[in-house]
Amino acid sequence: MNRSNLFTDLVDSHAHLDFEDFDEDRDDVLERAQDAGVKLILNVGFDLDSSRKAVELAEKYSQIFAAVGIHPHEAKKVPKGYLQKLEEMAGHPKVVAIGEIGLDFFRNRSPHPVQREIFKAQLQLARKVNLPVIIHDREAHDEIVEILEKEGLPEAAGVVHCFSGDTFLAKKVLALGLYISIAGPVTYNKNVVLGQVASMVPPGKLLIETDAPFLPPTPLRGKRNEPAYVKYTAEKIAALRGKTPAYIGQLCLENTRNLFRI
Repeated sequence: MNRSNLFTDLVDSHAHLDFEDFDEDRDDVLERAQDAGVKLILNVGFDLDSSRKAVELAEKYSQIFAAVGIHPHEAKKVPKGYLQKLEEMAGHPKVVAIGEIGLDFFRNRSPHPVQREIFKAQLQLARKVNLPVIIHDREAHDEIVEILEKEGLPEAAGVVHCFSGDTFLAKKVLALGLYISIAGPVTYNKNVVLGQVASMVPPGKLLIETDAPFLPPTPLRGKRNEPAYVKYTAEKIAALRGKTPAYIGQLCLENTRNLFRI
């Protein structure tokens, strides 16, 4: 089966094409994405440097938009004045979100109190500039929800990317007005819980992503992920929801445009 012909409209709502993993063949990666039907890619910042690179990619390629933010892994490394620098970048016309931000209590690469501080500060920035947030949540489900309930979201809300919780958490996230983004792990046979989430998210709140170069879908596990491979995730979600792959692709593209006002 030639999967490229299944889709006319696809989106990768979360990728890291600025990473050095793509330095040797970035143009080829984007050409393969285009051939697969990917119309839009959101390149998401990890720290100040990758946020700047995300903006540069968005300036260079019409199909790429950018998000700027500090990942929880990098929270302990933030330089003085980082919020001002993010705010300046957020004024760029192709910057459509603050992210990725959040908490990661799995890798624990930054102390938890520092992660919380940086997360809350960036939520405040997102409210100030009225951009949606892209939230990273790993092994920190309850605390993420608690902080969002107390601190508040920007009017534009946001998305929990690469969702890793269960349907109970999904309902809490949806009640806050957030979108849920499903990545390659939904294609893994043992990930029944994520399949349940992908089946129950309301159509208007569903996004798909690769998180490239991470988390390649079946049958490409062990390889570098890239935006063209989002088609495998769309196919799996379509099967779970009893829809056509083309419908899921078009739905998620429309939802991405709506959330990020593209």
